[in-house]
This record gives sequence, C-alpha cells and structure tokens, in this order.
Amino acid sequence: MSSQIMRNMFQGPQGRGVEAELECFYMRSHGRKVARIHMHDWLILILLVIIEIGLNVIHPFYRFVGKDMMTDLKYPMKDNTVPLWAVPVYAVLLPILVFLFIYFKRRDIYDLHHAILGLLFSILITGVLTDAIKDATGRPRPDFFWRCFPDGIDNYDRWGNVVCHGNESDIREGHKSFPSGHSSWSFAGLGFLALYLAGKIKAFDRSGHVAKLCIVFLPLLMASLVAVSRVDDYWHHWQDVFAGGLLGLTVATFCYLQFFPAPYHTEGWGPYAYFRAVEETRSTRRVDRPVNEIGLGIPDLNQQSRQDRAGPGLDSSSPDYHSYSLESDVESGKV
Repeated sequence: MSSQIMRNMFQGPQGRGVEAELECFYMRSHGRKVARIHMHDWLILILLVIIEIGLNVIHPFYRFVGKDMMTDLKYPMKDNTVPLWAVPVYAVLLPILVFLFIYFKRRDIYDLHHAILGLLFSILITGVLTDAIKDATGRPRPDFFWRCFPDGIDNYDRWGNVVCHGNESDIREGHKSFPSGHSSWSFAGLGFLALYLAGKIKAFDRSGHVAKLCIVFLPLLMASLVAVSRVDDYWHHWQDVFAGGLLGLTVATFCYLQFFPAPYHTEGWGPYAYFRAVEETRSTRRVDRPVNEIGLGIPDLNQQSRQDRAGPGLDSSSPDYHSYSLESDVESGKV
C-alpha cells in the first residue's frame, strides 16, 4: 500500500498512464551534460560566495544611538537557541537529502540538479541581500546596551551618541539587527523545500486532500519557529524577523520558478528541463526507427499487379492463373 502511494506521489497529472511513460535520466549518462549546460550558473554561485564573505568582513554602518533610545536596547545578552552552524544543516543539507531521496525514486538527474542549484541560489542570493542590508542599515540589536557597556556604565559624546567600551566584535555584531539572517536563510531554504514538496505531491491538484498541505506547511513551521527564537533570545526585534522571513520566502519563490513550474500547474511535479529532455528523447526515437519497420506497411506493387491480373480469388502459382493470364494477353493483342 505504501509503495503504491509513493508511486502515485511522483506520477504525472494524468494518472497511471503518464506514470508508465515517465523517462529516467541517470546521473552517469546525463550528469556531465547537465552540469556543462549550467556551468555559468555554478560560476555565479562561486561569485555570490565571494561577495557574501566580503559583506561579513566589512564593518556595518554605526548608526546614531542616543540615551533615550536605550529603553528598547537593554535586553540581556543570551546565547543562540539555534546556533549559527545549525542553519546550513536544516536549511541546505536537509532539503538536499530530500532531493536525493526523490532522485533514487524517480531517477531524474534534471530534477536533482535543478533542485540543488535552485536551493543554493535561493540561499546565497538571500544571504547577499540580507548582509548587504544589515551593513547598510546598522540597526542596533535589542541587547546593544550590554554589548556597548558590559559593565553597565554608559557614556555619550557631546552629540549624545554612545561611546562604547565593550568588545569590538560584540559592538560590531550589535549593529546587525535588521533584517534577521537566521530568519531569511531559514525561509530561503525551507521555503524552497516547501514549494518543491508541493509540486512533487501535487498539493494543489483539486482533490481536496488537506493532509498534503500539512506536509507543505511543515518546513514553513520549522522556519517560523527559528524566526521566533531570534526574538526570544533578544538578538532581533520582531520587525527584523518579519522582514527576514519575507525576504527569504520571496527569493525562494523566484529561484524555484526559474527551474520548476508553479506547484499548482498540471506539470508542477517536474522541472522544465525534464519535459524538454523527454520531448528530445522521444523525437530521436521516432527518427531513428529502423527503415524495415517503416517498410512493413508498404505494399508490394509487383505482387499487387500480378494479383490484379490474376483476377479476384486467383493465386499466381495456380494453373488457373496461367490460363487466365494467357486469355488476357490474347484479348489485349499481345499474342
């Protein structure tokens, strides 16, 4: 029963008939071709990684922080409920494991390659946008007071701006509140996974199976809980996590639609490249059919001529055929 459900999950929009026509494109036979076609996309990913590193090296904008602003910036410093190293695990590695599982079920390298490529683009584009906005905005975190004045003794210049004497790295990190990186990365990775699952299980096939939506909402719930933890840990204001989540989900949607139809589309269960490859494969098969297969349907004109001469119901090897043929030749003046 479970195997039947799994087969139905990955069949096409027309049911079992389409499932029987599914093509397999293996990593060994088509992997290099796919990677070569998208070589420039992978180079752009490397460029995005370099930009992301640079954005984390430069100093953010140190916004003016006056004494009257400290009311909302005196929350205690806490450790992260969700550590930074865990973000790539659940936002990148977990979706890739799902992609690999579906590849072993469907054997479609186009689906696997485009899912991984789209996910990495979603994560890196979101990361670049998030850190660029962080550095440009320089909004202080809710625990900025204790980062700036770890001993609790505040100090201000003649303009009323803070004169921090805390740890330089803490102060620098304290100016990176907006938007939330945990939230944006979580929704970029898990939001992409939610769209991918919605297409694979055909969540919007108008069958009324609400249970499918539970599967789709599960990654989004996970991302939401990570975003809430950032407010609970006093690392971000609620506006930071809201903007970060919206940014990540928006980028994930754009990146997903670059490679896959919308989940509510009748062909939303496969990437665009898969359907193109199927058309090319089947066209090649039609062209490469043996000539003798085509020739089977062509009648033997000489045999037909002899049959016409023999008259209806006469075989060319029978004595009656030779008698009938002789009579015809006499009538026509050939003899």
